[in-house]
Amino acid sequence: MRVPARRAGRLSTALAGAAAALVLIAQPAAADAVRDADWALAALHAQQAWRISKGAGVTVAVLDTGVDGTHPDLTGQVLPGKDEIGFGAKPGDSTWARHGTGMAAIIAGHGHGSDKDSGVLGIAPRARILPVRVILEDKDPQRQKARQTRGDALPDGIRWAVDHGADVINLSLGDDSATAAPVADEDDAIQYALSKDVVVVASAGNGGQDADRSSYPAAYPGVIAVAAVDQDGKHAAFSTRRWYASVAAPGVDVVIADPDRTYYNGWGTSAASAYVSGTAALIRSANPRLNPAQIKQVLQATTRHKPAGGRSDSLGTGMIDPAAALALAKRMKPAPVAQAPASYPQRYFAPGPTPAPAPADPDQVLGDGVAAGCAAAGGGLIVLAALLWFRSRRSRVL
Repeated sequence: MRVPARRAGRLSTALAGAAAALVLIAQPAAADAVRDADWALAALHAQQAWRISKGAGVTVAVLDTGVDGTHPDLTGQVLPGKDEIGFGAKPGDSTWARHGTGMAAIIAGHGHGSDKDSGVLGIAPRARILPVRVILEDKDPQRQKARQTRGDALPDGIRWAVDHGADVINLSLGDDSATAAPVADEDDAIQYALSKDVVVVASAGNGGQDADRSSYPAAYPGVIAVAAVDQDGKHAAFSTRRWYASVAAPGVDVVIADPDRTYYNGWGTSAASAYVSGTAALIRSANPRLNPAQIKQVLQATTRHKPAGGRSDSLGTGMIDPAAALALAKRMKPAPVAQAPASYPQRYFAPGPTPAPAPADPDQVLGDGVAAGCAAAGGGLIVLAALLWFRSRRSRVL
């Protein structure tokens, strides 16, 4: 979730009062003020990871509210995309592409200025962004219409992204409301992506201080579901605690780039998902033949701040470590992409028992990667048949 909280305009300290807990980025004339406030890259050991990979040659599809490809931190990185909604805000409007632009910059921002020392630097600064507009911003007057009439936007957008060159799909969105339930078309689209060798990453949900309900698409099989941590690597209170959590990433006081050319701090598992999608891009660039299940296993096997017992519903297996993940990925041998549904280790579409910790041994990662892959249990479709009336529900940004 991108929180339009304490806004930081140029030389401005204007506040939106509801967000007093967030840290203001005062943006004076000093070019590095925003970069100095961006703690996440140091926490993720980005400089060490970039010695191996910066994501070159990899395309990350950002399925969101749209992406402003003219933003100075993203120029030259954003490919022609697709609008699956077809109405609502337009470029230049105050409710257009704000969340999506922020997520794209976390993934692949390259900064700006003569030495690229200003603005947001993404975790995979040489990756490309493929924007697919599948939801509207919270304050878009047409949002309710989109929820009621464009229920197919997300699965259609996933399939379009796969068919147009995506290597990784970032889903910083979800439904964790009281009526949240799996949708057949969404699950089918995700399984299609995984079967086509596309990594799928989603935010775990922001219900940690509410009901901790499962969020979709994070809970679908094969998805890398991402929880949020703070600057100490501890679970963020808002981050949903569920059995499907894979890994965690920074999601508190994260620097967000806005289409209006200002920056501010936000929180949410949206940002955490974007950091993991960018890290998946680093891995795919370094070893393009690793399949989605192997990439998920590599991320889980190399985390830091591991919870007691090796895994928890709050953190998955811990906070990602891109440098360690790349070191392991470089040593691994590719395995075939799973083409047929494999058994899912948890109860399909329901809170199941806590998964076993991801294997730390590279050989075990290779052996288990495909089997842990990307598919649904056959009985899941029976459950889905009774739930198709949820098809018209819309995801929201997290």
